[in-house]
Amino acid sequence: PWEALVYVTGEINYGGRVTDDLDRVCLMTILKMYYTPNAVKDEEYKFSPSGIYHTPELADLSTVLAYVKALPHSEEPEVYGMHENANIKFQLQETEKI
Repeated sequence: PWEALVYVTGEINYGGRVTDDLDRVCLMTILKMYYTPNAVKDEEYKFSPSGIYHTPELADLSTVLAYVKALPHSEEPEVYGMHENANIKFQLQETEKI
């Protein structure tokens, strides 16, 4: 089912919005980090190297809500598997637009 979920999300939901082939490859690669059986099986599955983004404990709703509220307001590039310099590059491009 994991390949089907990646396909439905990447190609059907976002496929029409992501028009560049390399961007589509990037999107599909990132989705495979999230749509994996390990995210369900491993109680401490980490979506990022720092461990900030991980599978929350599913004890009850208040525990999950506390985890979500503790997440950073602005996501770091690591959550997408990118180097921290990706954020600098993005900010430079945004500055050039102004």
